[in-house]
Order: sequence, then structure tokens, then C-alpha cells
Amino acid sequence: MDIHEYQGKEILASYGVKVQRGYVANNPQEAVAVAKQLTAETGTGWHVIKAQVHAGGRGKGGGVKLAKNLQQVEELAEQIIGMQLITPQTSAEGKKVHKVLVAEDVYYPGESETSEFYMSVLLNRGKGRNMIMYSTEGGMDIEEVAEHTPHLIFTEEIDPSVGLQGFQARRIAFNLGLSGNAFKEMVQFVDALYKAYIGSDASMFEINPVLKTSDNKIIAVDAKVNLDDNALYRHPTLAEMRDIREENAIEVEAKAAGLNYVDLDGTVGCMVNGAGLAMATMDLIKYAGYEPANFLDVGGTADAKRVELAFRIILKDPNVKAILINIFGGIVRCDRVAQGVVDAYKNMGDAIKVPIIVRLQGTNAEIAKELIDNSGMPILSAVQFQEAADQVKAALS
Repeated sequence: MDIHEYQGKEILASYGVKVQRGYVANNPQEAVAVAKQLTAETGTGWHVIKAQVHAGGRGKGGGVKLAKNLQQVEELAEQIIGMQLITPQTSAEGKKVHKVLVAEDVYYPGESETSEFYMSVLLNRGKGRNMIMYSTEGGMDIEEVAEHTPHLIFTEEIDPSVGLQGFQARRIAFNLGLSGNAFKEMVQFVDALYKAYIGSDASMFEINPVLKTSDNKIIAVDAKVNLDDNALYRHPTLAEMRDIREENAIEVEAKAAGLNYVDLDGTVGCMVNGAGLAMATMDLIKYAGYEPANFLDVGGTADAKRVELAFRIILKDPNVKAILINIFGGIVRCDRVAQGVVDAYKNMGDAIKVPIIVRLQGTNAEIAKELIDNSGMPILSAVQFQEAADQVKAALS
């Protein structure tokens, strides 16, 4: 589950991470009010107005602006709230901005130059360990740094049996070229950041940039956070941070109906039972020369009601040109699934305007094929994987 920057900073602050302070506002008037409050609390004269959407690269799309007075705070908040923000991480349509974060200016003059670093905590799946990835090249896309200057990216792997060790935090501060108070602050920052990652059951914490201020403090200026959905039952307050307006509307509807659905960019809709078979089905579509439009696991029950619901979810995607149903009848018999498909097709009437290919294997598969072939419905049946792939290719060509 992705969350907004201001929510990620709330989590960080609760674990002792120093962050760029700010308040969220839903309209220009609120933005002015919180800017005044922020000035009273921090002494900041300028304010940063930051669009709150689940996407990176907001500054490139005009979603991050500096206001030098309260009039500009109001004007910039009015410009940003309600805009369709297009960034390198959004679709061409962009995302609508519903709120902004009014934050303090942390690039104030002082005894030394400011420095920006990149830091993230995530799971190294290849080694089954968490790792901290960091670089002196903060403020830039880490992909560009990896491509052009890979020697400037460092990683610190953490043994899960002992956790982050003090020498590792010190090595990070050293590799970032810090000394004195900034070195000490970075050691504390890294330790608190890792505790926040573990304590919130996160999948990723990305801070870009981590700023060394002109008075040698270390603070998180940004926070991109992804929480593990499977652990949210342990964190009810974090679960409440979910903003469904930022999520794919079809995926939200499918989740509410108990379907495991992920929207993709292809043209062949998939309806499958079991995650492994779903992945294999997507491969099957790729081998046929097409792209899957979704991942959809209907689970162990595939009666008429559930199949009809899955049909309606898949057909909400206007890019779908055909639907491949691939069911293994183990817990549920194939003939029951076949009857469910036929009944759902009848119930939906003319709503289904794309070819339907059904492959059923397992208990009573032969009976299931006869049911579909004799139904009078324009449903194509298949037995083998390759046969299903050929049916998809024929239907789309």
C-alpha cells in the first residue's frame, strides 16, 4: 500500500527520524493558515508547496513550488490543488491533486554548504535480507545514477538475525563523506530509519533527498513509503492511511468483492484460479504474441455469481479485446465452473462483446467441455494450453 509523503513523514517522525516539518492542506485558505502556523513554530520565512499524490517526480511535473510570502502560498496552492499532475511515474492522463503539503524551507544559509543524499531501505529478494541503498547523488533519479555512475551507489546488507549494527550506520555516514556533527546525526538518522522500516512492516522507504543542512543537521526532505498489505492487520492506524482516490478504481472494486486483480496494459483479459496458474496463463498469452490485460485470481470458488462479477470487472477495461478463462478443477469441479460461465454469459446478455475462450482441466473436464460446446453460447472451449493459445490468436486476428 502506497501512502502520501506527509503520512510517510509522520511514521518517520514517530521513530525519531528528523523530517522537514509541514502540514497538509485541502484548499488555498487552509494552506495560508498552516503556513502561518508553521512560521510561528519553526521561524521559516519561505514555504514549499508540495502536491500529495502517489507518484515520484512531482517537481518535474510542476507539483512542487517555493512560496516566498503568504500571497504566493495561496496562489500556488490554488494552482496545484485540483490539477492533473503528470510525472514520469504517472500515466499520460496524470493524477488529480486533492491536497498539498505546506512545508518549511530547509535550504537556509549557514556555516556550511547543504548536501543532498539518496537513501532507501528495501528487501534484497535474491539474498533474503533487508538492505540500505544510498548515494551521494541525492535529488536525482536513482536509475540515472545507476546507469551513468554506478560506483556512486552503495549498499549495506543487514543480517536479519542481528539487525542493523552500529558499525554499518557509521560506514554509511563515512561513505557519504560526512564528519563532525553531521556524521553523528547521519548515524542516528540511519538507525531510526531502519527501525521505522521494520516497525511499520514496510516494503520500502525511499528518502530522496536526505539533506545535510547548512548547520549540519540530517533531515528527510521527502518520503516515499510502501507498506506491506499483508501486515496491515497488525497496524490498524497505518491501514487508515489508505487513500483509494490514488488507486486504480477497478482494482479497488475487485478487492472489495474479494477478487485478486491487478490491472495491466494488454488486450487479453484473464480469469484464472490460483496465482501460479494465473502467472502461467499470462506467459501463455505472451507466447501467443499478445499482452495480458490483467492478473485476476477468482480463488477456489467459481460459481455463476463470481464468474459474472469477474466478467464485469475485466470488461471495465476498454482495452480488453478477448477473455481467456483458465481453470483447474480440483477443489471445484470443472462442470460447475462451466455451468457458471454459461449462466454468467446468459445473465449479462449483450454486455459481453469480446470473444471468450475457456480452458478447463481437472475433475469432470470432459463433461465441462460438452456443457460449453452444447450451450449455444459463442464461447470457445479448449483442453490443452497450446490449444487455448491458438484460440486466443485466432480470435484476435
